[in-house]
Amino acid sequence: MSRAMQDASRGGAARLAVEYVHADDPARLLDGDDVLAVFGFGTAAPGSLGDPRYLRVPLEPHGDAPYEVWHANAPVMRGCDDGVRWASDGELMFGVIEVAEHDGDVQEAARAAYARMAAFTTGSRTPRLLRIWNYVDAITFGEGDDERYRAFCVGRAQGLGDFDVRSLPAATAIGRCDGERVVQVYWLASVAAGTPVENPRQVSAYRYPRRYGPQPPSFARAMLPPAGSAMPLMLSGTAAVVGHVSMHDGEVLAQLDETFNNFDALVGAARAHDPSLPPRFGAGTRLKVYVRDRDDLALVADALDRRFGDAVPRLLLHAAICRRELAVEIDGVHGRPAD
Repeated sequence: MSRAMQDASRGGAARLAVEYVHADDPARLLDGDDVLAVFGFGTAAPGSLGDPRYLRVPLEPHGDAPYEVWHANAPVMRGCDDGVRWASDGELMFGVIEVAEHDGDVQEAARAAYARMAAFTTGSRTPRLLRIWNYVDAITFGEGDDERYRAFCVGRAQGLGDFDVRSLPAATAIGRCDGERVVQVYWLASVAAGTPVENPRQVSAYRYPRRYGPQPPSFARAMLPPAGSAMPLMLSGTAAVVGHVSMHDGEVLAQLDETFNNFDALVGAARAHDPSLPPRFGAGTRLKVYVRDRDDLALVADALDRRFGDAVPRLLLHAAICRRELAVEIDGVHGRPAD
């Protein structure tokens, strides 16, 4: 790990603000000293801007997609070490690693990515994982335990090594649709631990029964930020699952409604720890909406317009969901609007 990473100056209490910004020149979004990360989406976004804080997510957006920008405390240091691109303000760290599959071995690619991430964060000043995003091609290909998502879950757990399920980070695992057999993993880590939150309407993912594979998914449903920080609640990928069973197969709008029922329950559970969280999504919320079937994108967009109007910033992405019967999944952040 670089000396710069070890010496990244602390800016006091952790701060994270997420905004969606339309920009003709995304490089200008990296100008601020407090910019921790910038994300572009789909083939219209640049593949690289020569700055480790920028990442293109290989999911095609519906319509004119904004860039996602993370702001932390200034100054933000950045670098690249042993395949990990990173940025840190000393309190929070953004990191990304991309591992190509060899002969379609997604389990080994996931193991390698997670082992490198675990070693990198453990050896840094920000060892506490808060939130992870995973993008995996052809995520539901294969039958039974040969399904690629099940293999990914095995590799992920192997890479993490010994872990306490009570301290798992929030996470999303989504299927990229570009045919590139590359496991893309990016994360947010912190000096201090957050508080994992589970959904009372759902079985914790790490307690799923054997029918879903030999290794249950390793994530929490949401993550409250470390005490004293200025950060939102981090929401894992959430879909129309009640208990551990997928609901409303073939009914995308019913699945969308069920997903928001789950968010209501999840935010309610988080408010038991932090009553200052708004009980409903609003101006302090940012949502990424993943839609399996391209033909459903406009339908879901219209339903979200009716539900939220302009009150909740969001972007829609064409992506495969980790269960074939699920048509939509949503993740994001939720908190009080910025002053």
